[in-house]
This record gives sequence, structure tokens and C-alpha cells, in this order.
Amino acid sequence: MRIAFSHNLQLSTSEEEAEFDTPMTVDALAAALERLGHRVEKIEVSGPASRTVARLEAYNPDLVFNTAEGRRGRFREAFYPGLFEELGIPYTGSDPYTLALTLDKQLTKLVVAQHGVRTPGWRFVEEPSQLEGLALRFPLIVKPNFEGSSKGITQDSVVEDPARLRAVVEGMLAKYPAGLLVEEFVLGRDLTVPFLEAIAKERGGVLAPVEYLVDPAHRGRHAIYDFALKTLHSEAVSVQAPAQIPEAVQAEATRAARAVFRATGCRDLGRIDFRLGDDGQLYFLEINALPSLEPGAGIYAAAALEGIHFDGVLEAVITSAAARWKVRDSRAPRSRPTRKSGPLRVGFSFNVKRVVPSGEGEGDAEAEYDSPKTLQAIREAIASHGHEVVDLEATSELPQRLSATPVDLVFNIAEGFKGRNREAQVPAVLELLDIPYTGSDPAALSIALDKALAKKMVRQHGILTPDFVLMQTGKERLPKELRFPVIVKPVAEGSSKGVFGKSVVQTEPELRELARELAARYRQPALVESYIGGREFTVGMLGERRPKVLPIMEVVFTGEDPTPVYDFSAKLDWTHRVRYDAPAKLEAAQQREIERAARGVFMALGCRDVSRVDFRMDPAGKIYFLECNPLPGLTPGWSDLVLIAQAGGLSYRDLIGEILACGIRRYQERERERRREERGAAAVG
Repeated sequence: MRIAFSHNLQLSTSEEEAEFDTPMTVDALAAALERLGHRVEKIEVSGPASRTVARLEAYNPDLVFNTAEGRRGRFREAFYPGLFEELGIPYTGSDPYTLALTLDKQLTKLVVAQHGVRTPGWRFVEEPSQLEGLALRFPLIVKPNFEGSSKGITQDSVVEDPARLRAVVEGMLAKYPAGLLVEEFVLGRDLTVPFLEAIAKERGGVLAPVEYLVDPAHRGRHAIYDFALKTLHSEAVSVQAPAQIPEAVQAEATRAARAVFRATGCRDLGRIDFRLGDDGQLYFLEINALPSLEPGAGIYAAAALEGIHFDGVLEAVITSAAARWKVRDSRAPRSRPTRKSGPLRVGFSFNVKRVVPSGEGEGDAEAEYDSPKTLQAIREAIASHGHEVVDLEATSELPQRLSATPVDLVFNIAEGFKGRNREAQVPAVLELLDIPYTGSDPAALSIALDKALAKKMVRQHGILTPDFVLMQTGKERLPKELRFPVIVKPVAEGSSKGVFGKSVVQTEPELRELARELAARYRQPALVESYIGGREFTVGMLGERRPKVLPIMEVVFTGEDPTPVYDFSAKLDWTHRVRYDAPAKLEAAQQREIERAARGVFMALGCRDVSRVDFRMDPAGKIYFLECNPLPGLTPGWSDLVLIAQAGGLSYRDLIGEILACGIRRYQERERERRREERGAAAVG
């Protein structure tokens, strides 16, 4: 079966990403699905929904194995299943209604209480004034109403002193304004009852209750499974299966869980949390219709009691989903609008590097071109997605080759030949021939390659960039705002061509001499800009319109140079000159500012599909745009974008697939438009 594995990837330990899957979990689930004989495509869903749609349409799965939590809002868990339904793609897990219902704790409690399930007293609070007339027994626990994974729950969430309640509520509402649940805190033990619809059918899919045991050294004053235990000290928690409880309590837990799963419409898998009070009563706390599947989760321990282990749990989820959706073998035809069956013919346009430059830039005319090894890696990655690859070396014969070799779309990494519009040459030909392609359009490529023009446009969008001037002869007047030291480089080159250790100059005579030298050597003006001392960062982005920002990478200079630059020789000998930190070690505010600036540059220049943007942060913390590369290198294990993608959990194959998916989406749009035109012409005829 062709399975798309949709997920959010956890890249930090921040609370915002607490519900996401770690790289280890993603790899473990994907490997298990492959061991079960399925073909698996990992689809990380952060970023624009259009990118997810493009990936899905490109892959054409039989089924989506979904663990995606969504990013924001009260309906975030329901978003992707709703999207799958709109696309007509079967998926695992509960439907959007159930996911929206179960994320809302107080609404779920109202529903299950009507089915005779005991739950602690509570009140839903959106503003502190709603605490007036509160008729609940202390102690109380205050928690976000629309969060999972114990987000917002700490030892301080349990309130024993009524005088402290309002302050706790006000503090939590500031962080979780969508609303809080103020609930009677039941003294006792936490039990979890997992659900696998395809297993234990005589019990309605309800598995045996399990209990999470906490190492006494990490047990707080209140016996709760709080956020710190779940994320920072998970090694202190173990699963006991089955829970050591009386048979009567186990029977009551099974009965109550069955009622809750049925009342909420939970499908395929789920988990219910109960509290077994010191009074012997069982209380429903909440249901998770999109439970964690990380190795070691309680669902595996409970399934093991049924003789089902890790891989079998995933197969059980797929089995019940496939039966519900009546999914057939991937070779069987299935009606899908606007989707082409079979592989696409993907043209691969490139320039091949036949001359390797030296560290000082001698023979660097082909520095931006790609080695045969890189080209082969890209071919194999495209082919691994099921497509036929057609080589299109970007020579003067390319137009004739395109006419003689029809392709559906083109994966473009061609740099072109000469001039500041060279990177736009192949895309312009493709647009002339109405062939969809990956990457930015000719206008964006031309603007971004001309560093001075790009800086002017970015500055107009409120993004800082160093002061600069262009010099053609070396005699031009220097603007008053330009401050030494300055860096001198060709205005329209990439891959750090023309940037060397001597590029940073301290005096005007040095500046004018170097500007004349570069202008003559590269036959273009030299860009002279104020040197920004501080930290250097590069940011990779994928997608269209509002792109997904990959983990920020810092280029850390390891030498003693007081004015280091990420020059041509450093890129050739990066293991000794620089270190790459990905993700970069940044404060949250600094990370947000760099991400904001990166998106701003991407949109200001009109980039699409893929881009990499370079910044410097001065000692005062100001972020300065240096340059944008909408045609970044893709050398495995070496190019900055590839290293950044790896830090974001994207394999090389996945990275190529993400870029390719955008071109496939435009190809499909063109095909839909052609069919509309044909139908219109037929109707007129």
C-alpha cells in the first residue's frame, strides 16, 4: 500500500512543539510501516497547506497515516483530516468533528457526562470574573482547555488556597486566552485506557488500563503527570501494564472507556485518561483521539498484553482505517479528480562543473555549476518518487532539445551562462514553451542575483541591510554613511565567487584598488558595503507565498580573524575554517526576528519553492540582510541548504521531493486549465 505519513516534526523542546513527533519517533514509525510492506512517503506538514496538498497530489497515496497535530487554534487537530477529506484521500484516525470535540476538554466532559460517565466538577473560564460564585471543592487544578501533552500543567497548577486561585487563573489566561478548565483535583492515581479499534473487538477495541509510574526522585508534591515529567524527565516515568487495580475497577474502566469512545466517535486509535480516587471512584479526565505513538507509549504496553507489539499496533490502525474507507490495493483504479496516473516525465536542467576552482578563485567560471556526483544524487532522488528523469543540460541547444523531448515539467538547477540575468535564462525558455518548472521565476532570479537591486527592494520592505555603493571604475564617490571596514565583492555572482580573505578592507585606497580589480575580473560592478561584525546566519525556506522556515543555521568562524567572512576558500575547506550550528543557538526573540526577516525577503523578492537567505547579527542584536539565493546548492552532505534540511529532519530525498512537489502542483494546475479550455471549446463547437 502507498502510505503518506503526515506529521509535525519536533525541532525544539519548546512547549509550542510539545505535541509534535520527535525525529526518532518519525523514523521509528516510518521504518515500521516499511517493515509491514508498505511504501512510505514522509510528509512534514508545517508551513502552507498548499505545500502539503502538492506533496499529497504528487505522491497519490492509498492512505494517509496521520499523526499531524496542526499548529494553532482550537480546531488544529481537525485541520489535516478535514483537508484529506476535501481531497478525497483516506486517512487513519478520527474525523475532524471528533478531533475538534476531544480537543475541547469541557465540551467533551459535557458529552460524556450525558452517557453516565463520572467526571470531576469543573467550570470553563474565559475571564477571571467567571470565578464568582464558584461552587467547587478545593483543591482545584487549572489547565488550558484546548491543549494536550500536559501543556500548561505544572505543580503550581494545583490550587489548594482559594485566595490564590484568581492569580493563577489570570496568569494562565494571559498565556492561554482561548480558555481554561478549572476542575476539582481528585487525590489518587492516574490510569490510561488505550483504544485500538481492530483489536479486542469483544471489548469494543478497549485495551487493558495501564498506569504511569514516576520515580520518587522526580515526584512532585502533587501526583500529576505534568509538563516537566512528560518532556524534560520522561526517563523518570515507566509504564505498568496492566495497572495494578481491583477487577471491579478494571471492569468499570473498560465500561466507561467504551462509552466515551462511542459517544465521541473515536476511530482506529485513542486514549482516555482517568483518575482513580482515594475514595475508590473512577473519574474521567480527558480523551485523546490523536494519541502519541512514540516508542514506549502506553498503547504499546497495553497492546502487548494482547500479543500485539510495535509493528502490529501500526498495522491494526491501518487495518481498521482501510476497512472503513474500503481502501483497495494501490494498483486498483480509484477516482481522483485532476490527478494524472503513472509517473511523470521530469526534465532535469543543469550546468555540469567540469573545471574545479582553486581556493583563491582561479578557474572559478564554473564554480556555481554542479558536479556529476551531485547531479546523479538529484536524478536518483527524483526517480525515487516514481518519476522518469530526462537530462536537459543547459547548453545553447536546450530549446531544440525541449522541442524534441516532451516533458511534463522541469526540475531546474541551471545557473545559465553569463550576465546578471543568466539564472533566469532557462526558466524564461520554459515559460516561453509553457512548461512548468521548479523554483523561482525569471524576475525573482534576476533580481536576487543582482545584490544591489535585491538590497534596494528588501530595504523598501523595512528590512535592514548594510549601507552600500556600486563601483565600476573604482573612482566613484563614496557616500557619507558608508563606514569602514567595508567588504567588496562582485554584484552579481553566487557561491561566494570573488569573495576572499582580502575582501574586507580598512582604507579607501585598498577599497578603490580592489573594486577596480573585481570589476575588471568579473566584468560587472563591484558591490561595496559596510562590514557588519557579529554572528552570521543562513536560513533555508521551502514553499510558496508564505514559506516554511527550516531551522536557522549559524556559520561559526573558528579562526582568529577579527573580520571573518564566509568566503570562497572557507566553503571549499569548511571543516577547518568554520563550524555549522543547526539549529542555531538563539534566544526565542532573536529566532522570531530572523524568521520574520527571512520570510520578508522571500516575499519581497518574489521567491517560490526554495530559497536560502544570509544575514548578519551585529553586537547590538540588529539583523542585517546580506543576500538571497533562490537557486541554492544541493550537494549532498555539503551545501548549506542540505545541512539545514537535515537539521529539520528532512532527508536528501525528502528535500528534493519538497521542491519537486511545488512544480508538480503547477503542472496539475496547467492541466486543469487545459481541460477547462478544451471543454469550453467543445461546448462552443
